[in-house]
Amino acid sequence: MKKTVDARGLACPQPVVLTLKALADAAEVTTIVDDQAAVENVTRLARSKGCSVAVAEKEDGIHLTLRREGAPAEPAVAEHVVVCSSSAAPAGPLVVFVPSDCFGRGPAELGERLMGAFFHSLLEVAPKPKTLIFMNSGVKLVVEGSRVLEDVRALAALGIEILVCGTCLGYFELTDKLGAGQISNMYDIATSLLEAGRIVEL
Repeated sequence: MKKTVDARGLACPQPVVLTLKALADAAEVTTIVDDQAAVENVTRLARSKGCSVAVAEKEDGIHLTLRREGAPAEPAVAEHVVVCSSSAAPAGPLVVFVPSDCFGRGPAELGERLMGAFFHSLLEVAPKPKTLIFMNSGVKLVVEGSRVLEDVRALAALGIEILVCGTCLGYFELTDKLGAGQISNMYDIATSLLEAGRIVEL
């Protein structure tokens, strides 16, 4: 089966997400994009899934044709990454700690957009975390009007635990605007962090 994905004008990570969905039941997928970042992202996806990729620039955009050729390739490891071997995987669950409403350091507008892209991507990747913990200004992400609220609700529907710092909600006067998750306390949050096998801090 062949599929075509029109990802022109779509922000990251939508071209990758849509291409990945199309690959689920198609042997060949052509994704049309209109910027170089999307070309590079979709190309990396193709290689990680063991697909060949052909790039052609046409009047209506850049066409990337992905074809399945075998088992997924092992992702390359950059030279500066240190990989430590272990005889056993971490015993505890994966916890994502969100202490801010912005992703990374830099302009707030960019950080907010990146945070939105992260939570949208989290719906598509594996493994999923067991728990999401929102503290400090991170609680602004789970109140009414947040750009990531619907994605957080979707993650909660998958069974992911959402803990939201009650003290932080009170500080920002947002307690009555909580839109996802449960109001939690420092004891429960500390317990979740200390019992985690892996913690990812945004």
